[in-house]
Amino acid sequence: MKRRKFLKNTSKLSLVGLISPDLFETKNNSFLINNSNLKAPISVCTWNFSNANTIAGSELENGASALDGAIKGASVEESNSSNTTVGYGGAPDSEGNVSLDACVMNHLGDCGSVAAVKNVRSVAALAKDVMEKTPHVMLVGEGAEEFAISQGYKAENLLTPSSKKQWKKWLDKSNYKPIINIENHDTIGILCMDNKGDFSGACSTSGLAYKMKGRVGDSPIIGSGLFIDNTIGGAVATGMGEEVVRTVGSFLIVELMRQNYTPQKACEIAIQRIINKEKGKPDFQVAYIAINKIGEIGSYSINKGFSYCLYANKKNKNYKSDSYFN
Repeated sequence: MKRRKFLKNTSKLSLVGLISPDLFETKNNSFLINNSNLKAPISVCTWNFSNANTIAGSELENGASALDGAIKGASVEESNSSNTTVGYGGAPDSEGNVSLDACVMNHLGDCGSVAAVKNVRSVAALAKDVMEKTPHVMLVGEGAEEFAISQGYKAENLLTPSSKKQWKKWLDKSNYKPIINIENHDTIGILCMDNKGDFSGACSTSGLAYKMKGRVGDSPIIGSGLFIDNTIGGAVATGMGEEVVRTVGSFLIVELMRQNYTPQKACEIAIQRIINKEKGKPDFQVAYIAINKIGEIGSYSINKGFSYCLYANKKNKNYKSDSYFN
């Protein structure tokens, strides 16, 4: 089946006027991995999900495709009950229901997405099935759940006793104000380059803790939470999804790299785009990671505290990201 492309011939788009460097002022504190010795395969993920990124990298070393490596890494956190921001054990919405969002994108530009999914933990894999087994890009809610069951996914209660206890504690005050790098620490995003030099990526999240019922952020939105162009590279976002959606952050970063900006500079400009809309220091977090075709890595966040993992040369390491506000 011919797959739907998210954007065809994006190189023909004329975005120079929209993202000219003259429109931005970025802090001159670039942080760039010295990756002259980095060789494919490479896996880079948001936050210190060390085990997930190591497994993704190991899969790539063993010949897995970039997409399969990314999904394998995401699945580690989707099954990690101690991680309250992804998958099984994720923090519920304000009514006590866990709902998950995810998307994937491969080196051909094919993509799949699911949103507001209950009772199914492996939503990154489910997004791949939407991409490969349906004529659609996105399925949501009950439709996504019914499709998952038809494909053999196990239906289960995603609310663990620990998450339920924390939700009941929250109910005492019902004060919804996300805490930077805690409730804002809401996504595992993985970018992989396989042995062939092809890129793919995956995002998976349970969203903001105690969100409104039905709330969906950037993670399942192609171009916001994740974007891949195999001729250029890829980018992924984490943090306050509404702010990422408003600026179509991952797509913006890839287009900046198309104009020969380094991944680092592209991430900085994307963060600056958000800051330009705010009055004063934002009380939320947004962070990006990016990789280009020659294996350069970039990362940047609004507030300090963000980190990412890089698997390369058969080793995984966590790096502290630079930020606009320190």
